[in-house]
Amino acid sequence: MSKKKGLNVEEKRTRMLEFFYEKKDFFQLKELEKLCQKEKGITSMSVKEVLQSLVDDGVVDTEKIGTSVYFWAFPSKASQNRKRKLEEVTHQLEDSEKKRKVVEEGIKKAKVGREETENRTQLLKDLGLKLLEKKRLLAELDGYKECDPEVMEQMKKESLIAVEAANRWTDNVFSVKSWIKKKFSFDESTIDKQFGIPEGFDYIE
Repeated sequence: MSKKKGLNVEEKRTRMLEFFYEKKDFFQLKELEKLCQKEKGITSMSVKEVLQSLVDDGVVDTEKIGTSVYFWAFPSKASQNRKRKLEEVTHQLEDSEKKRKVVEEGIKKAKVGREETENRTQLLKDLGLKLLEKKRLLAELDGYKECDPEVMEQMKKESLIAVEAANRWTDNVFSVKSWIKKKFSFDESTIDKQFGIPEGFDYIE
């Protein structure tokens, strides 16, 4: 009979957050070591390390009251944190789109040169980073779908708005690539390599 595989770090983090969201109460470390092992299968020896990582990420709150240290986390805060991050990324995408328009105006008015190429390359790299951050946030949202259905439903609606904004930006990138192909007769792989567009770059579904 094969030995049962233990939980990895992310699974422990997810289960501990589920515990906090389900209990909606305040706990000391000793209580968490006992209860998380009993109810979530997290070994008591690893509770402190997992708990500290969640505190460091700002998803679990902690405060010393007298001689005791308490820990807590509520679904509403998780919702607010992810909503704020989505808003930040959306604003960054909007700023990138404005910069793209400025660059495109420069292309129309000036000859292709080193400075122009560097600007466009940096812009496309920035876009790639923002889209990766968007995908990461959406993956996090999916991980919380069992914790608070009403809150998660609202967050999903907001994330869809952000995805639509990202896909509009992707439209703009493809338009730029098409313009370059027609203007300078470059093939698509050359354009991708020149401007740092990652393989598989496409719309977010």
